[in-house]
Amino acid sequence: MKPSFHPRLINGPFDDPGLYVRILREGRALMFDLGSVSSLSPRDILKITDVFISHTHIDHFIGFDNVLRISLKKETPLRLYGPEGFIDRIEGKLKGYTWNLIEDYPVVLNVSEVCGSMIRRAVFRAENTFKRENTETAPFQGVLLTDPFCKVSAVVLDHHIPCLAFSIEEDYHINIDKDKLKRMNLPVGPWLGELKTAIRENALSHVLTVNGKAYACAELKDVANITKGQKITYVADVLGSKENVDRIIGIAQGADVLYIEAYFSDEDGDRAKERYHLTAKEAGIIAGRANVGRIEPFHFSPRYTDEPERLSREAQEAFEQNRLHD
Repeated sequence: MKPSFHPRLINGPFDDPGLYVRILREGRALMFDLGSVSSLSPRDILKITDVFISHTHIDHFIGFDNVLRISLKKETPLRLYGPEGFIDRIEGKLKGYTWNLIEDYPVVLNVSEVCGSMIRRAVFRAENTFKRENTETAPFQGVLLTDPFCKVSAVVLDHHIPCLAFSIEEDYHINIDKDKLKRMNLPVGPWLGELKTAIRENALSHVLTVNGKAYACAELKDVANITKGQKITYVADVLGSKENVDRIIGIAQGADVLYIEAYFSDEDGDRAKERYHLTAKEAGIIAGRANVGRIEPFHFSPRYTDEPERLSREAQEAFEQNRLHD
């Protein structure tokens, strides 16, 4: 089975955080945090439809300017999500530049911020020289984005400021059985993408034309094998308090991969508490208790650059000791 999500950390563990998730066959990508994005090509950046920011410390947000610059002529909106105060931060970034010659540029920024049990939204349009337009405030019930392909959920954590953790999840995975295609004398082609969309949207009466013949999707759905969907969780910069740990375990439960900060060694636990960060051991314990498939620790303190494997080892050992084995 080919996975739908292709995630990769865009920088090394001692560098700025950023997780790029390409969605197979969708021609799009999601971005979690925007530290330095110099490793991403313009083509990579133009695939980004949604950006999820845990918090706006400089190492998590400095790449916004580069993404915006490359996206100025993007025809589709760029959606951004962040914690309380995020709309103000976007507005502040935009006010730092002069925009007198962009009224014919198409880009639109749709910005959402989570404020406790509410979510606020605003729009910034190039044609309006990025002047802030407040739109709606609505109840926040844990989901930031939902579409026929996947959903992204978030929880608010404590990093001495509100900080978001995220999970991206597909309800189920659709894989085409090529042996069944052969038996039905059907070719591989773009119509399979339409069939998958129809299955996800439960539009089985939709008619497809394959090799000049019309089929209702209900006649073709047996070529698709439906299995459990992928789940990826991203956690950066949080205190290892019981409340934070419980919330992370809740959102990460059963994830295929947990990307989680492991900023300090266990022996520097007091420093971790002072700085509102997780230790590698805490990250591993959380991953084990959440019963994730794999832990990917990242965002290491530079104090450990002479021991690059230390934090990964501590996190992995704690994960193995605390995970639920079949």
